[in-house]
Amino acid sequence: MSEAAPTEDLQDLYENAPCGYLSLSPAGRIVKLNTTLAVWLDTSAHALVGQSVHALLSFGGRIAFETHLAPTLRLQGTVNELALDLVGANGGKVPVIVNAAEKRGPDDAHLFTRMTIFKAVDRRAYERELVEARDRAQATANAEHDISMLREQFIAVLGHDLRNPLAALAAGLSMLRSKETFSDRGQIIAKEMGASISRATALIENVLDFARGRLGEGLTLVRDADEPLAPVLEQVVNEIRAVVPDRQIITRFALDRPVNCDRGRMAQLASNLISNAVTHGAAGMPIDVEAECCDGQLTLSVTNGGVAIPLDAQARLFQPFFRGAVRRSQQGLGLGLFIVNEIAKAHGGEMKVSSTDEATRFTFTMPLSGSAQRDPEASEPFAAG
Repeated sequence: MSEAAPTEDLQDLYENAPCGYLSLSPAGRIVKLNTTLAVWLDTSAHALVGQSVHALLSFGGRIAFETHLAPTLRLQGTVNELALDLVGANGGKVPVIVNAAEKRGPDDAHLFTRMTIFKAVDRRAYERELVEARDRAQATANAEHDISMLREQFIAVLGHDLRNPLAALAAGLSMLRSKETFSDRGQIIAKEMGASISRATALIENVLDFARGRLGEGLTLVRDADEPLAPVLEQVVNEIRAVVPDRQIITRFALDRPVNCDRGRMAQLASNLISNAVTHGAAGMPIDVEAECCDGQLTLSVTNGGVAIPLDAQARLFQPFFRGAVRRSQQGLGLGLFIVNEIAKAHGGEMKVSSTDEATRFTFTMPLSGSAQRDPEASEPFAAG
């Protein structure tokens, strides 16, 4: 014969269940609790019967009981997963999760409030760790944001305040050149001073463009298709030739139709690209500057000889403050190509670079669709990366 299945001892199940059981009178007095709960509280069930439930609760637990558990029970008859802290006989807190339901009689009279209580020590610890981790991450993010804003505001103020003395230096040098007679040595010094002022002015303009983009003012475009673009590019090339007369710069411009663009920004883009070629290209090799309107788009490219740019560096060339491996004499802020890329994007175009041991070529392309429609007031946001 098969052995009879054992029957469950309901009294033992109640007393030694893996959770606490608690029954309260309508007045909130403890009517019954199991041994499990009494052990958690380091006391006996007999010692707690007849006491107010508040005797088991921490200060915060009492508030939660009166403001949430009791009112919700009256309205719904049940409460699920309410977090409370019980207080043991030794004064220590026991974090718990409570489910509660009302027991009512045939006449709907409230007889008891039955509560099932689960220990939540590990859960509370995990929740606290999550909250602390979130707070640390938020504090770190806030600190980084504050530092970033301070840095960018400093850059903007610095750039703004440096332009005035540079403008004064440029004006003074121009007056000296027009009214004073220099020796051969003096002419060389004056020329170098002019080149340094131009270089510093270009750096400051790049810094200001970067700061405007990061601080929300944005890089604006004033498009105009009424004036030709080629003379603007020729002027940029001539200015750079005057600064570095020993470098050969070859131009090929085939701009046979109006280009609706910001000519000032296009001059800035071309100047940065050519200056980059002068700085990093092989000194004995020519720099080719080409621009043409073909197949519905404007293409502007600057090509120089020299050592190829590594592939990993090519991927970061248009990031702010990236300079790659440069010689001490070539140190800069690393904003030139970043500004070039932002000007390209603001025009709806893009920048590309190709580099081999034979030549490095930077190419800007933008669509000509809509170029004939002049919109001088149009301005586009600086898409700071």
